[in-house]
Amino acid sequence: MPKLTVTTREGERRSIEPAANLSVMEAIRNAGFDELLALCGGVCSCATCHVYVEPDYAALIPPISVDEDELLDSSAHRTAQSRLSCQIRLTEALSGLHVTIAPED
Repeated sequence: MPKLTVTTREGERRSIEPAANLSVMEAIRNAGFDELLALCGGVCSCATCHVYVEPDYAALIPPISVDEDELLDSSAHRTAQSRLSCQIRLTEALSGLHVTIAPED
């Protein structure tokens, strides 16, 4: 199982070990973090699962899609590390990934 570290909006850091092939959004939601809304359920039609990916892992995840890029443009909190957690699949290669839940828009 890959390891995922999540930092909440309040700064609490927690490591979880979700099943492989889940999206980061599913892993966070399944672990009981309630601040990641994920209103669209993971179909890349909202930006309520916005996270910041630690720079060391940015090159390991697939490039951002046009749809994801456009949705992130709607966030006042977008940074160079912004991604939608529903678009990142957890694999063993990503074990150790650290994300921070972005502020709510």
